[in-house]
Amino acid sequence: MQHSEKIVILDFGSQYTQLIARRVRDLGVYSEIKPYNLPMAELKANRPNGIILSGGPSSVYAESAPLPDQQIFELGVPILGICYGLQVLAFQLGGQVDPASHREYGRAALQVDQAADLFYAINSGSQVWMSHGDHLTRLPKDFKVIGHTANAPIAAIRHRSKPIFGIQFHPEVVHSEKGREILSNFLFRICDCRGNWNAASFVETTVEEIHGRVGDQKAICALSGGVDSTVSAYLVGRAIGRRLTCIFVDTGLMRLNEARQVRESYKNAPFELICVDAEQRFLTRLQNVTDPERKRKIIGEEFIRVFEEQARQLGDTPFLVQGTLYPDVIESISIKGPSATIKSHHNVGGLPEKMGLALIEPLRELFKDEVRLVGAQLQIDEHILQRHPFPGPGLAVRILGSVDKDKLNILRAADDIFIQELHRSSWYHQVWQAFAVLLPIQTVGVMGDERTYENAVALRAVTSQDGMTADWADVPHELLAHVSNRIINEVKGVNRVVYDISSKPPSTIEWE
Repeated sequence: MQHSEKIVILDFGSQYTQLIARRVRDLGVYSEIKPYNLPMAELKANRPNGIILSGGPSSVYAESAPLPDQQIFELGVPILGICYGLQVLAFQLGGQVDPASHREYGRAALQVDQAADLFYAINSGSQVWMSHGDHLTRLPKDFKVIGHTANAPIAAIRHRSKPIFGIQFHPEVVHSEKGREILSNFLFRICDCRGNWNAASFVETTVEEIHGRVGDQKAICALSGGVDSTVSAYLVGRAIGRRLTCIFVDTGLMRLNEARQVRESYKNAPFELICVDAEQRFLTRLQNVTDPERKRKIIGEEFIRVFEEQARQLGDTPFLVQGTLYPDVIESISIKGPSATIKSHHNVGGLPEKMGLALIEPLRELFKDEVRLVGAQLQIDEHILQRHPFPGPGLAVRILGSVDKDKLNILRAADDIFIQELHRSSWYHQVWQAFAVLLPIQTVGVMGDERTYENAVALRAVTSQDGMTADWADVPHELLAHVSNRIINEVKGVNRVVYDISSKPPSTIEWE
């Protein structure tokens, strides 16, 4: 998609890189994450209004240190280096970076030496968040200090004549009290952005681009009933009307009564809906498969084959619409310089190399909360927009180990009880995502004075803004106890329930 203004974030592997992108977008400016070693020709083709150099775990003086093309400092484009990004620009422009006498992690009080440009209306004494082991010990030529802390004499710098700035702290995290204002100053005072990135502009631009690409041809949409596929369907439907056919594939890996609910929810939708019963073919292919990556690949490929078959039956339908999101892309395809792929998603890494359909992914640039804003702009029902995320491979990645119908029925029943009780207690909308996981172990229990040896279920509920980071939800113990009691009493084959209190990172939200 073409954007009238854009901030390019060069990623050096920081755990906060996605937060930078979110904060910039929250301020109304489109941002995009690119690898630190992005070729100069591609960077120029992006025509950024500004460039942000992210933090990272490396040391600039290490032999394998990630460094960008030094030509970026000659583009005339405003640059902001954050933490490692500060050290990169200082090092490449002739400054000196050395190990600090002691590492600095946590809160610090910023003392502003120049309350202008980047620090306009930023008073001394505001709290910032530090996370570094190296520090700048000698300024590059033509740079000056504009901020310091008690432990960092050079906490912020700027070029005397060029719009190049660097800060040792992280303005993108909530612990930096004036972080939003500092980023705002960079965007609007230094990069001259107008802040025209919003749901309404996204809808208008996306619909226009889809219409231009598809023309008078037809498309089919992979509709799961979740937020992402629904918003994708309505976007494409607005662009091409009844030439869009949505296909719901009942893989047998869905939640309780999901197929019936989908039929009911979309009976008045402005597109045709076809429901395909493909449970047997999916379960047959998944038989005895335990590796989660193999599951994802198998399910992704089978999805595509189903759609190809449906497309042939519909006749001359060359496009497939999918609800791929930006976090899917980030986690599935390592766009970050030194980072590794975490897992593949069925609608990104799970796609077969050869397909008979061209992909349309209208949400590929969006985070989940942005998708909901777009959905509201499209006037989609709130009960659909507020549904928790559900993985493309469905319950196959919530059953650890091999998948079969009996295990699916156990998990479906346990999961449904958990979600029921979250709704009844008004906790459903207080968490980002909640679900049950069937563990590949059996445990000893006692029921009716008899020994049992049955399955264990784990409950998972997290709070998050965009799914890139998450913390476990502190659901009331009384509620968890009630859910556990119901599952053990009502779901045959389960005699133990545990609650997952892991954050992301280091864990992921899903177990597989």
